[in-house]
Amino acid sequence: MNTYRVAIVGTGGIAAVHAANLARAEGRAHVVAACDVDDHRLQSFADEHGIPGRYTQLGELLAEARPDIVHLCTPPMLHIDQAIECLEAGAHVLSEKPPALSLADFDRLTTAQARGGAQFSCVFQHRFGDASAAARTLIGGADFGRPLVARCDTLWYRPDEYFDLPWRGTWKAEGGGPTMGHGIHQFDLLLHLLGPWEEVTALASRQARATSTEDVSAALVRFGNGAVATVINSLLSPRETSDIRIDCEFATVELSHLYGYSPDNWTITAAPGHEEPVSTAWNTQPLDRGSGHSAQFLAMYDALDAGLPLPAGAASARQTLEFAAAIYASAFTGQPVRRGDIVPGHPFYGGMDGEGLGTSVLAATARA
Repeated sequence: MNTYRVAIVGTGGIAAVHAANLARAEGRAHVVAACDVDDHRLQSFADEHGIPGRYTQLGELLAEARPDIVHLCTPPMLHIDQAIECLEAGAHVLSEKPPALSLADFDRLTTAQARGGAQFSCVFQHRFGDASAAARTLIGGADFGRPLVARCDTLWYRPDEYFDLPWRGTWKAEGGGPTMGHGIHQFDLLLHLLGPWEEVTALASRQARATSTEDVSAALVRFGNGAVATVINSLLSPRETSDIRIDCEFATVELSHLYGYSPDNWTITAAPGHEEPVSTAWNTQPLDRGSGHSAQFLAMYDALDAGLPLPAGAASARQTLEFAAAIYASAFTGQPVRRGDIVPGHPFYGGMDGEGLGTSVLAATARA
């Protein structure tokens, strides 16, 4: 197993999560550098985590520290340009969500990956727990049967002061509201479990928060395998929970947690007459490791060791971003959106606001 040279770019709150999980990465990561435009914050972070290389410019970090992997922990509007800079320098990228603010920006990664010979991956850590892997294996198989009905809820609460940071709650800096910045983790897991989506019909509104984006969205989704699902993304829910439920022919799969899960957060219920095969199928799966950044880091290192594509790589991350774009496009046009509809020339290809349409619709329908 190789040990990889890692750099962390952006030293705010989520960077501490990355640093802590890198320290538990079984000796497979050596954090050689950190970068932040705020030198005081940079020095404090690097001192706390024992990081030798300290830079206020990403270009200098790439040239001097020469990391194998760069973790992007910066605000959303910076992700795509920084990812391209790293990829063109030959460094693999693990970016926090969202991977880009638009499909147009995201599609610039194709050239950058080819030019630098490096790969892009997005932090979608819920894919990497053991129970998620087990559910993905069993859903659609003989013991659980094909998926029929599902729901995916990200019901979180963010008070007004959460949006005091100037980049939060804006189309230009965050790319959207809870659909882009919060629910994306949970519906990414839903897509990971159910496979390609086909059509979305959605609503979005600004009910209570003083933002330019939505503070709640709701979607009805049809999947390629025929399953039908609802997806709700909210920042208005005092009792916070993150939930997925998938009803298959012979079993119901449920996950209820908040920001991360253990195997105990999953519940499997068999249909009458199917108790033994469903229980046996679930309990014979590896069910030790919960979700989290470290699980994704280790999966990334395994892929690099084996010369394989990175998990949660560009292609699958794009599918999740396209799903978010489809929710916005449907909500603001009042029309269903099919996978593949949002292409160059489509108003929602260049941004989740649809060239200002989202701002206009939300302003017209916002609650006082």
